[in-house]
Amino acid sequence: MTSTLQSTGTTEAVTKRPGRWLALSVLVLAVLLVAVDATVLGLATPYISEDLKPSGTQLLWIGDVYSFVIAGLLVSMGSLGDRIGRKRILLVGATAFGAVSVLNAYATTPEMMIVARALLGVAGATLMPATLALIRNLFHDPRERSLAIGIWGATASAGTAVGPIVGGFLLEHFWWGSAFLINLPVMAVLVLVGIKLLPESRNPSPGPWDLLSVALSLVGMIGVVYAIKEAAAHGFAWTTLAAGLLGAAALYGFVRRQLTLPAPLLDMRLFRHRGFSSAVLADLLTILGLSGLVFFLSQFLQLVQGRGPLEAGLAELPAAIGAVVAGLIAGRAARRFSVRAVVSGGLAAIGLALAVLTVIDRSTGYPLLGAALLVVGVGAGFSFTVTSDVILSSVPKEQAGAASAVSETAYELGAAMGIAVLGSIVTGVYRDFTGPAGTPAEAHESLGVAVEAAAGMPADSARAMLSSAQDAFVDGLAIAAGAGAAVLLAAAVAAWFLLRGQRLDNAG
Repeated sequence: MTSTLQSTGTTEAVTKRPGRWLALSVLVLAVLLVAVDATVLGLATPYISEDLKPSGTQLLWIGDVYSFVIAGLLVSMGSLGDRIGRKRILLVGATAFGAVSVLNAYATTPEMMIVARALLGVAGATLMPATLALIRNLFHDPRERSLAIGIWGATASAGTAVGPIVGGFLLEHFWWGSAFLINLPVMAVLVLVGIKLLPESRNPSPGPWDLLSVALSLVGMIGVVYAIKEAAAHGFAWTTLAAGLLGAAALYGFVRRQLTLPAPLLDMRLFRHRGFSSAVLADLLTILGLSGLVFFLSQFLQLVQGRGPLEAGLAELPAAIGAVVAGLIAGRAARRFSVRAVVSGGLAAIGLALAVLTVIDRSTGYPLLGAALLVVGVGAGFSFTVTSDVILSSVPKEQAGAASAVSETAYELGAAMGIAVLGSIVTGVYRDFTGPAGTPAEAHESLGVAVEAAAGMPADSARAMLSSAQDAFVDGLAIAAGAGAAVLLAAAVAAWFLLRGQRLDNAG
């Protein structure tokens, strides 16, 4: 079956808005900011722990509440942008993001930090869907839109690499709050330039913003994501099961309500487009297979191989370079070969690179790690750019915000599932390590805790414990890499069949 992608864009291809590339430069600033912020917290967590002294539960909420809130609000905020204007919600969200970043930087208690991170999630939920939706409305020429999406994706990839490098530099020279204050100048430029350059766009007949749907979406996503993370970290408990069931019931209610509303928050008919639903599924599985590994690879570089935060950030740079290069040529490659060939090939490349990482040990040299990260980046750049193009091109431009939000929600849900599932593999293997006499029980919680505990032990015992703990961590990482590889290779096969006949429009 041939996709509807071609028919969606051809009538718009003749219109080329002046100043669209300058406007794109403003949008990528927002993407850069969100990508950098997502990586900075992980580096800053040890410093925040030392300063604010949160409990274990509070530390988990500091790390997780941002993703909980952003996952719960993405669809609602994307739909709100379709209604009140994507430029307006982007600029309001960017201003709020900058202001709340100050609150994060100067938080004085764990509770204040948790609230600040939650508010940052609210602001962050407005940014990503709005940027992609504005690209859909800025670039009517399909080839230009593919390039713009490639630049958008490349910037996100670059941000994930720049974040650890900039964050590592700031944390080595200043206090941890400086890692959040870097948001301010970027936000200021985005708002001031965006006011002049960005065109406003909205759905001309949007209907009301249904608050009950917003609540159902928020409760549903937070309940499901929370249950996944808690089950992975602490096993199944009644509270975890209750949260998961509540979330699932709320999402079921959300879907039922969207099918009955004359102007739904999310038009469920979008999922009837095979290209749209297949691309969303491919994104979810890709992030699921990648995120847990990426999360623990940073710990491997620092806690096992002894690299500093800045050096670890630089070590992960090949992934970003590969993603940037691949993202810029992905649209052209998909037109020359096919959508399914590029997406499936990208996913298979990631899967094979992860399979290579199953052989790592504590002494694995950087050439192998760097080469694997480069291949991961290239595969992700090809896959994510083309799936984003498919998702945007599959829907009328009036629904671009909601469609973009579905794509971002799949990303957040995949990340939660990946860290939970693959993370539980690493943690499960790690906790069984056998340390010498005198090894404190808390050292089995995580490798970071073991490193801290070693400082208070006799030198010989500390060395023996760390050696055993690091070996167990690497063993868990290798098994998780194998599981991630299996997920990615399965996703590559699924994409080959599900994206059959999909094409990007050649008009323009």
